Amino acid sequence: MCRTTLARWRAAQEGGGQQQKSRRPYLASECEDLREAEKWRNQVISEVARKVSQIQNAGLGEFRIRDLNDEINKLLREKGHWEVRIKELGGPDYARVGPKMTDMDGQEAPGNRGYMYFGAAKDLPGVRELFEQEPPAPPRKTRGELMKDIDADYYGYRDDDDGVLIPLEKKAERKAIKTAVKQYTEKKLSALSDDVEDEEINEEEHQEEESEEESDHEDEQMSLDETDERSEVQRFMAHVPNIPSQADIEAALVERKKRELLQTFLGD
Repeated sequence: MCRTTLARWRAAQEGGGQQQKSRRPYLASECEDLREAEKWRNQVISEVARKVSQIQNAGLGEFRIRDLNDEINKLLREKGHWEVRIKELGGPDYARVGPKMTDMDGQEAPGNRGYMYFGAAKDLPGVRELFEQEPPAPPRKTRGELMKDIDADYYGYRDDDDGVLIPLEKKAERKAIKTAVKQYTEKKLSALSDDVEDEEINEEEHQEEESEEESDHEDEQMSLDETDERSEVQRFMAHVPNIPSQADIEAALVERKKRELLQTFLGD
């Protein structure tokens, strides 16, 4: 019985020494064996998985969730150090060929590059607002990317092929021609009426001048008659009222010219 107890005690002492020897190094650079480095990396991954499963419980409390989230980020940095050491020892490059962490496992908040939030830590006060920020605006397209979308339709080269634009243009053209003809006709009639009024005014002035000349002539004639009567020389004058005067002839010519102009521009 005593031997058995002593053997157990010695075995426990030897096991503790072995456990102390198998403790993970604080610095990855202290490890010189590739197999040991692989083992420590897998151990870190196991601890990360265990803590990630724990942090999913929102009932742990805010402080415990924050501590777990910090521990997970610390283990992730340590895992990166072991992956760098494995690559230095001639092992695979896990940064390139290893599985990537998805948003379901952890999410990086905007403005906190390199620090991940897991599970219930995403809903902590102050963290939720970080994830609710608007995403950044999409990058602006370069000139080359914009030119890819430009074709003949952009410049309107095939707008007439649909058969819609040409009839509309013809309709608008006919309407514009009618409007222009109407404006031209009104302008010509206005100018013609102004010319006729000017001719009438000139004719009236001319008639007034002739009437004044006739009155002056009559006055002279009367003075001559009186002189003839005094000199007892009788003169005989013939008055024929049916002979048109010079003013009547000019008025008839003006009226005829007016009819010809109206017939030229307005037709029958």
